[in-house]
Amino acid sequence: MVVPVAQAMCTVVLGLAEQLSVIHNETVVKGLERICNFLPGSYQGACKEFTDFIAADIIKVFSRDDTADTACHKLSFCFTEPHTEMCHIFPIRPKQRLQLQLFQTHRSHRIGANICDLPGIKRICTWIDDIFSKHDPAVDLDGDFHSVYQTLRGTSWRGKDCDDERKAFHPGAKPINGDKSIDSNCNGIYGVNPANGRGYEEELCGTSQPRGVAVLGDSISAHFHLPREWFNATEMSLKVFEPLPFMLENELDWPEFSSTTAFMNNTEKFHDVIHGPVDSMYMRMFDRNHCNHRDYQNIAVNGARASSMADTIQFSLRRNITDDQPMIVFYALVGNDVCNGHHDTFNHMTTVEEMKNKSISTLNFLTKVLPKESHVFFVGLADGAVLYRALSDRVHPIGSLRNDVTYSNFYDYFNCLEISPCLGWMNTNATIRDLTTKRAIELSEALKEVVVSHQSSFSNFKLYYLDNPIDQVLDEWTKQGGEAWELLEPVDGFHSNQHGQALTAKTVWENLEKMYPDVIGPVNPNNSRIKSLFGNQGGYL
Repeated sequence: MVVPVAQAMCTVVLGLAEQLSVIHNETVVKGLERICNFLPGSYQGACKEFTDFIAADIIKVFSRDDTADTACHKLSFCFTEPHTEMCHIFPIRPKQRLQLQLFQTHRSHRIGANICDLPGIKRICTWIDDIFSKHDPAVDLDGDFHSVYQTLRGTSWRGKDCDDERKAFHPGAKPINGDKSIDSNCNGIYGVNPANGRGYEEELCGTSQPRGVAVLGDSISAHFHLPREWFNATEMSLKVFEPLPFMLENELDWPEFSSTTAFMNNTEKFHDVIHGPVDSMYMRMFDRNHCNHRDYQNIAVNGARASSMADTIQFSLRRNITDDQPMIVFYALVGNDVCNGHHDTFNHMTTVEEMKNKSISTLNFLTKVLPKESHVFFVGLADGAVLYRALSDRVHPIGSLRNDVTYSNFYDYFNCLEISPCLGWMNTNATIRDLTTKRAIELSEALKEVVVSHQSSFSNFKLYYLDNPIDQVLDEWTKQGGEAWELLEPVDGFHSNQHGQALTAKTVWENLEKMYPDVIGPVNPNNSRIKSLFGNQGGYL
C-alpha cells in the first residue's frame, strides 16, 4: 500500500480514536481498542494485534494538543518534505508545527511509513489485495461466469446460476427443449401446462421478446458506498460494522442496489448503512416482463476508464451470440477519464483520440458476443462541478464531533496526498474545475461522434448515445424541494448515494420509454400468470 494511503488511514483511524476518547472520557489507546471491538470477530484479532503493537508509541507521542495529523507524523506514518506544507485534514495549531519539525528531523524507525508491514494490518492488506485484484466470479464451477455465491463477483453482480455444473444453463440463455422438464435459463419458469401439453416457457415467454441488461461501467455503476456511520464517531457501533466482510468481498460496492442492476427491492437487511429507495433498469425490465428474471450483469469496476475497459474489464461480460437472448448494454464510464489524483491532472486525462479508439475497441468486442436485436448505449460523462458547489462548505462526517472539517478541507487533504479520486473536480480551484468540465464535454462529444460514425457498422446491435442524466436528476430533485448534496455520498463526496442511484434509474427509464420504446420491449401480458404459477421464480440469492 503506497505511503500516502497509509498516511490517510493513520489519520482517519487515529482521528476517530481520539474523538471516541473525548466522547467516552478515555485515552486514545482505549478509543482505538473501542474501534477494534466494533469490528466483526474475524477482523478484531488483527486490529487488536496492531493496537497492542502501537499502544506504547501512541501514549508517548499523542499529547493533549495533538491532532491525528500531527500524531501520525510523530509516529512516522506521515512525512513532510522540508520547506513544504504539511498535508492535514484537521486544523493544526502553530505549536504543533514547531514540534513536528523536530520530529521530522529525528524520525522513529520502529514503526516506519509502510503500514501494511505492521502486525495485524498486514493480514488485512493481504485480504483486500486478493479481493480487489479480481473481477470475475470466484465461485464458478462450469465457467459460464454465473455463480451461486453472492459476493466475490457472484450473484450481487450477475444473475444467479441455476446449475453450476452445466455451462449452457445460465440466466439469459435461450431455453433448451422449451424448458419442459428443467429450467435452463434460470428464470424460474419451466414444466408443462397439463391443460394443453405446452411448455410454460413457450406459452408464457415465447412471444414476449425477453432480453437482459448489463452495464460496462465504473464505481458509479458499481455503486461504491462507504457508510457515513463508519466515519462519524457519534454514530459508530457494532451494528454498522456488521456488513464489513460482505462489503470487502464486494469491493466496497453495492451493485444489488445500483441504478442499472439493483434486484433487492428494499434495504431492510442493510438498513443501518444503506439509506434510501431502490430502483433500477433491471427491476423495471423484470416488472415489464417476468421472463427477464435474473438476466442482469454488472461489469463495473472502481476506477475504470475507457482504456482499462477495452484492455481487460469488458471481457468479463458473457453472452453467447447464438444461444442467448438479446441484451441492452450501457457503456457508462462517467468520470475516470478526466478524474485522477495527480497534481498534473490534465496530463493524466484521456484524450479525445484515445476515447474514440478505446470505445470503438469495446464496440468491436461487443459485436462478437451480443446476440442479434441487442442495443448498446454510450452514456456521456457527468459534469462533476456539482460536487464542489453542493458540498464545499458542509461538514464532513469525520468532522462531525467538533464541526472542524469541511468538504473543502477534505478535498484539499486528499489532493495534497495525491490520492483524490478526482483532483479536477474535488478542488477549491475554480479554474481547474472548469477545465475538467471542458475535457469531460470534449470526451462526451467524442462518444457522440463514434455513435454517429458507426450507426450502420454492427449487424447484431443498434447503437445510441445518451446524455449523462445527472442534470435531469438534479433538476427533478430540486423541483421537489431537495438539495444537490442530499444525492451525494457523504464519505467520499464524489459518488451518487442511494437516493441518487434510484433517481438515475427512474430518469434513464423514462427517457428510454419516451425516445426508444422498442429497446425495452413490450409488456408481457402473462406476468400475473407467471407470478401465480411460479411465485418469486426462485428468487435471487
